[in-house]
Amino acid sequence: MLKTPELAMPRTRKVTTVCNGKREVWSDYEEAKAYFLEMMMTVEGEERDRAECVYIQLLHGLDECSDEDE
Repeated sequence: MLKTPELAMPRTRKVTTVCNGKREVWSDYEEAKAYFLEMMMTVEGEERDRAECVYIQLLHGLDECSDEDE
């Protein structure tokens, strides 16, 4: 039998983000990435920096992404 390679499977795992004190649980990883990418493109200053911090963590595949220093 052929097995489906892991890379061909849809990436829909849950992810938790914390940005500007707002905690959200996303059921779709790609939706979270799209949201923070759009946010980076539309806001300026500190808000943009916060969105960029979360977006970079999403790109690295983390399950919990935050703009806070830990």
